[in-house]
Amino acid sequence: MYYRFSGVTQRLVGAAASAAYSPQGLKPLVSTESPALIFGTTTKLASDLPATDSFLGKNKVPDLQKIFQKADGLPVHLKRGVPDRLLYRTTMALTIGGTIYCLVALYMASQPRNQK
Repeated sequence: MYYRFSGVTQRLVGAAASAAYSPQGLKPLVSTESPALIFGTTTKLASDLPATDSFLGKNKVPDLQKIFQKADGLPVHLKRGVPDRLLYRTTMALTIGGTIYCLVALYMASQPRNQK
């Protein structure tokens, strides 16, 4: 069953599907006429472009796949060597330092201040 809002009773009343989906006073969202042309240039299709213009870099995916799929026992986040180890250790140090700082701040906030 479909419902629509009745302006007379200010309540939902039963209605047919066409009345429920096209309320009074609203215009259709899609215009039936095409908009005016703003720019006179034509659109280039991707198939019209040469293949070399679309991507000018080297594909690094096969090289990265070889690195990450190597069975050397290292976790994925440490496979790329020294930069990954440095980033991991820095992150761990900041995490532990932040945790200690938060615990100290909570301890200091929980202690009453000295009244002079």
